[in-house]
Amino acid sequence: MDPSNARWRKSTRSGASGGNCVEVADNLPGVVGVRDSKDPNGPALTFSPAAWRGFVEMAKTGPTV
Repeated sequence: MDPSNARWRKSTRSGASGGNCVEVADNLPGVVGVRDSKDPNGPALTFSPAAWRGFVEMAKTGPTV
């Protein structure tokens, strides 16, 4: 992942007061980057687009046990 081309965005649910937020860069070819918004120069995790979609769906709906 080349972070210089990443376009990072925060969730609209983050609010204006800061708090515990993550930023996502989904404009990179073949990878989705995730980082802590409080430490933008720190490390970033990377996921395949399919894995990221699966995580987002699970977060929306909860586990299907």
